[in-house]
Amino acid sequence: MQERILVAYASRNGSTAEIAQAIGKELVTAGYSADVTEMSRVSSLAGYQGVIIGAPLYMGNLVKDIAEFISRHKSSLTTLPVASFAVGLTPVSEQVGNVDHAMECLNTSLAPVKSVGTILFAGKLDPAKLGFIQRKMMEIGKVPSGDFRDWNLISSWARDLPGKMGFSV
Repeated sequence: MQERILVAYASRNGSTAEIAQAIGKELVTAGYSADVTEMSRVSSLAGYQGVIIGAPLYMGNLVKDIAEFISRHKSSLTTLPVASFAVGLTPVSEQVGNVDHAMECLNTSLAPVKSVGTILFAGKLDPAKLGFIQRKMMEIGKVPSGDFRDWNLISSWARDLPGKMGFSV
């Protein structure tokens, strides 16, 4: 049986969505069936043998979508292997936050779900996609802009997940 894995994500400006798509492609290349979907659109986890949850960090906190997803699907998520990732600028700049705090936020958001693999990826900040107030806050905080995503790290992490989830091709 080919394992079917859900990559459920939340994304505000597209960076997390692009990372979720890349993870899904790696899983398909490795011989798994992968669906990549916004977590707000997931109505059921029936038919999945594993779930990967991804969400962006803003101002040191995960978006609320992840808590809502966990709450809606708690009974299924506590019986399936789950992996998780967060995306933000914390790995790039101390002005944005502390990596240990970001990982703690991710792990706390997942409770009571236990993740078999958790990681914080550097993201992308495009000032053109921000509103006036957000741009000013980024300027005042001296937050770096640009694309800091490490596609090799993302691919490598995705390739390791099936083994961590207990699957084999």
